[in-house]
Amino acid sequence: MLYSQTVGQGKDLVLLHGWGFSGELFNLLIEQYKSQYRITTIDLPGHGRSDVVSGGLSEWCDEIIKILPNNPILLGWSLGGLLAIGIAKKTEVSGLILLASSPKFVQTKDWVYGIEADNFHQFADALSLNLSKGLRRFVSLQTQNKAQLKSLNQSIDALPASPKALNQGLDILLNSDLRHQFKQLQIPVQIILGNRDTLVPIDIAQWYEQQNIPVSVFDTGHLPFLHQNFKLSII
Repeated sequence: MLYSQTVGQGKDLVLLHGWGFSGELFNLLIEQYKSQYRITTIDLPGHGRSDVVSGGLSEWCDEIIKILPNNPILLGWSLGGLLAIGIAKKTEVSGLILLASSPKFVQTKDWVYGIEADNFHQFADALSLNLSKGLRRFVSLQTQNKAQLKSLNQSIDALPASPKALNQGLDILLNSDLRHQFKQLQIPVQIILGNRDTLVPIDIAQWYEQQNIPVSVFDTGHLPFLHQNFKLSII
C-alpha cells in the first residue's frame, strides 16, 4: 500500500515528491496552503512509509491513481512531475502543476533541455553513497533558512527510501520521455522553475512557452517552493 495523508479544506490538491524524499518534504508548503486546498501528500512507492511497487513509471502511476481523490489538481516536483504527467494521461484530473520538473530529464540529440546522462549519473552516485547525508547536503544548497533545513533534515533521516525504489526512480528519471503525452494534455497546466536549477535547466522555459503554457520563475535552485516569495497560482 501507498501512504497518504490529507489535511485542509478546499479543492483537492495532490502533492507528489521527488527521488529519495517523502511527502514530509512538503510540510511547510502544506502549512502555507491548507486553508485554500484540501491537500493530499503521497509517499511514492518504496519511499517514506509506502511499500515497494514492482515495475516502473506506469505501475507507479497505477498505484497512485488507486488512492487519488476525485478530479484533483496534481502538483509534481522533480520525479513527481513525470508521475503527474503519466497519471494525467491515465485518469481525470482538473489541472497539473509541474514544479522544477520536465517531461524528459536527460539530454539527447533531439532534446537540449535536459542534463547530460553522465552528469546525472554522477549526481545520483554521489547521493547513493550515503543517501541521508547526500540529500541533507543537497537541500542545504537550496536554502539557508534554518527552520526549513531542520524540518527537511528530520524527514530525510526518519523516512529513507528503499534501495529498490531508488533504483526504480533513477531508471524512470533516466529513461522516461513523456513529451508526446504532455503535448496531448487537455487540462490547465502551470510550470514553476528555478533559474539556478542544475537538474532542470532554465532554458526549458522556452519549450514550455512554445506550448503556450504559463511559466513562473524564481531565483532559486531545484526546490523553488523553499523560496521566501514562492506562491502557487490557482488553477
